[in-house]
Amino acid sequence: MTAEVPLDQEAERFWRALMRVMVGLPKALDDDLQKATGLTLSEYSVLMHLSEAADVELRMSDLAAATALSVSRISRVVDVLQARGWVMKRRHDRDARGSVACLTNEGLRRLELAYPAVLQSARGRVVDHLDTGLITATADQFQKVASRLDWTGRQEPRSRC
Repeated sequence: MTAEVPLDQEAERFWRALMRVMVGLPKALDDDLQKATGLTLSEYSVLMHLSEAADVELRMSDLAAATALSVSRISRVVDVLQARGWVMKRRHDRDARGSVACLTNEGLRRLELAYPAVLQSARGRVVDHLDTGLITATADQFQKVASRLDWTGRQEPRSRC
């Protein structure tokens, strides 16, 4: 199908709903998480991605890409998490220009403590409002789209967070 062919009515309705979800959901999840745990969605995302990484560490540039934050924004978030003792930042072993963020044991504990609130928010905001019979098919379809956009190329998350 070419780009000039308009979307049919149902495809247009889907596209508009998806756009509203993409705009509204991050703020709603952030609000839920901050109220329940004191963590922002960005902070939780950093802890989650570090927990899934080999040796629980990532280069700052890779962490920025994984969290969809700018390099300057990821630096500020990691600095906050480091001040709390949940992340350590150090120079990269082989590249003195680069830095690496590493999850601490306390950071992993904080992530685990936040997980029930994330589950509650995910269920309350999204999952419980979907037809359970369509979740698998919808997940498959969105994974196809995500795999074309995902910087890591991973198909499945490696942790429950």
